[in-house]
Amino acid sequence: MISSTGGSGHPSRSRASRLTVRLAVLATTVALGAVGVAVSATPSSAAACNGYVGLTFDDGPTGSTGALLNVLRANNVRATMFNVGQNVQGNPSAARAQVDAGMWIGNHSWNHAHMTSMGQSQMQSDLSQTNSAIQSATGVRPQLFRPPYGETNSTLQSVASSLGMRQVIWDVDSQDWNGASVSQIVSNAGRLQNGQVILMHDGIQNTRDAIGQIMANLNSRGLCPGMISPSTGRAVAPDGTPPTNPPTTPPTGTPTTPPAGGTCTATATYPNVWGDRYNTSVTVQGGSNWTVVVALTAPQKVNTTWNGTPSWDSSGYVMTMRSNGSGNTFGFTTMMNGNSGARPQIRSCTTG
Repeated sequence: MISSTGGSGHPSRSRASRLTVRLAVLATTVALGAVGVAVSATPSSAAACNGYVGLTFDDGPTGSTGALLNVLRANNVRATMFNVGQNVQGNPSAARAQVDAGMWIGNHSWNHAHMTSMGQSQMQSDLSQTNSAIQSATGVRPQLFRPPYGETNSTLQSVASSLGMRQVIWDVDSQDWNGASVSQIVSNAGRLQNGQVILMHDGIQNTRDAIGQIMANLNSRGLCPGMISPSTGRAVAPDGTPPTNPPTTPPTGTPTTPPAGGTCTATATYPNVWGDRYNTSVTVQGGSNWTVVVALTAPQKVNTTWNGTPSWDSSGYVMTMRSNGSGNTFGFTTMMNGNSGARPQIRSCTTG
């Protein structure tokens, strides 16, 4: 379980910010009357894209959803909106406007509770209720789930999977929930690499103001907004195809090639989180002679590992862990180095 100090869709957020969101939700009906029909799908051109990133917005819909959609449309952006079920139920037209604008819709729980403190049946009810609200409002059944606060465990991941959803955390935290300025949000988004996902939020003015600069930076690097694949949890082209002109040099975080063999399942949990570091525990199912590829987000770095034999790619951010006879659970300690929001991504698990 990831420890947190409170918030909404992020590691932490002040009570004042949460009140702002609640007040914004109450205003949605009025706000959408003016903007609900002003948005439509405008996919980015794939011709110039050497890679794709996932732009995500949590905690909607809010009273500012219409304004956010207008900014995204003006910048030819399609993004993934991780919606809170009770917000959708109270503002179905706002959720529908997201779909009409070409956005993808994900499940962000019913009321943003700390779900790792729930039992399995409670988790199942929460996510099912949210899916029903989203499907009723939009006609879309979510294929992606983002746990509130980024807190997860194997039970929650299993429940999401049973409902046909892939869990998606994030590689880059924009820090918009933490009062980041426009320039800070733009700078944080500048760390995005091909396939990675950034955490942002609906209802924050600085985030809307940063989108134009974020897109200018991405375009200058040949990166385009894409969809998040329900199969891999990575950003891909909006139609699910690979890049038209893939980069000749793999970006930071590209996994090493796993050895040939069978497949297995690797599940990560985060039992300990401190101010400057955290532990990751990975449990492997499906074989004893396993190899797991794990990718970190810069500038985080692993400083200790146990119950496995690690090796690293040339970037220093992709670790290949091989079994060493110590069982099917291995772990490592990661130094945050100023990036407190990101968590390692399991890229592959093979046996043999």
